[in-house]
Amino acid sequence: MWYFGTAGTPDGYDGKSSVEYISWLKERGLNAFEYQCGRGVRVSPETAAGIRSEAEKHGVRLSLHAPYFISLSSVDPQKRLNSIDYIMQSAVAADMLGAGRIIVHSGSVSGMEREEAVALAAQMLKQAIAALDEAGLGYISICPETMGKQNQLGTVGEVCGFCRLDERLIPCVDFGHLYARSLGAVEGYEASLAVLDEISDALGVERMRNLHIHFSHIEFTAGGEKRHLNFRDGLFGPDFEPLCRALEARGAEPVIISESAGMQDEDALEMQRIHRER
Repeated sequence: MWYFGTAGTPDGYDGKSSVEYISWLKERGLNAFEYQCGRGVRVSPETAAGIRSEAEKHGVRLSLHAPYFISLSSVDPQKRLNSIDYIMQSAVAADMLGAGRIIVHSGSVSGMEREEAVALAAQMLKQAIAALDEAGLGYISICPETMGKQNQLGTVGEVCGFCRLDERLIPCVDFGHLYARSLGAVEGYEASLAVLDEISDALGVERMRNLHIHFSHIEFTAGGEKRHLNFRDGLFGPDFEPLCRALEARGAEPVIISESAGMQDEDALEMQRIHRER
């Protein structure tokens, strides 16, 4: 089964709460929601319980995006420790929501050699996994995300390397980010197949089949990602249809979250339509 949904609430949502949004989303025909904690983990137990109840009632699959300021590769040891705490806060919130996945940005090169930054992020990720296990939250999957700027950690190879640390880790592959950091090169059917095959070779077929995917059109400059767009803009890619064909060819059953600017629901529905009409 494929899941399509939104990162946060789009501009067209006129409701008052995230709890009400779940039924609104289902009425639109979508079945996934990524709760956004990018600027900090702020969800009350009451709100979390309401979202969880509505999601269970409507069959909506939940995930949670951890704070953007996580940096597992920071040169500052305290910032690295803080990042583990943010992951723990995210996991506690995910547990309340009934979300099985938390999406995490790994960090950036931070003025060091890239290999050193990757090794540091991997070390801290191991500590985060151990902390989740100790807290009884080991069932929640950390999903390291591919990133859109070239100085950020988050190539497909780097994300696969992080996920090799523990079989519970699942890649979050943002195809808009890959398109942007490659300056438009990661685009089309063959390029999409290559990404899926790289993941399958590194982590096995099952984790490739169960990918967590972010998708939107993204404007880029020489350094990679500049800003998220929506399908109506028509200025930049990537195109979803070739990716859809590649996912089908490899037997994937992904969660696909639209991060389109202001139009997450409309673009998620368009991706769902493309999939259903193939």
